[in-house]
Amino acid sequence: MQVILLEKLAKLGQLGDVVKVKDGYGRNFLIPQKKAKRATEANLAEFQAKRAELEKAQAEILVQAQARAEKINGATIRIAQKAGVDGRLFGSVTTGDISEALKAQGFDVAKSEVRLPNGPLKIVGESSVDLSLHTDVTATITISVVAEA
Repeated sequence: MQVILLEKLAKLGQLGDVVKVKDGYGRNFLIPQKKAKRATEANLAEFQAKRAELEKAQAEILVQAQARAEKINGATIRIAQKAGVDGRLFGSVTTGDISEALKAQGFDVAKSEVRLPNGPLKIVGESSVDLSLHTDVTATITISVVAEA
């Protein structure tokens, strides 16, 4: 399926690119999420007419993401979990836990923006975690996992 991208997507393309994607990905994710439109002649003409407006909106979203990254970059978040004597947690610290801790400190971060490439945190200590606030903007925070008393 050929689609026109309505925003920049990582590993797919830039705003306005006509790319070929699998039918299910286009039909079930990209089109309903308003990230792309089918690449028909009518949609191409409509896109060209609205291109400047879409580019301006994407630039505004990028500026907002950069402002959020400046505020949150370098922050340290403390999360208390039950742990054994050897320092291993009885559960794990997931993206949801990190997102909730950030919201408690006043940062607006969605669960989907937290990146844990090695999976959930399962030991007591400090870990560096990346936040993907936009396809071009990332912030790094420190998560300090402590044993709950």
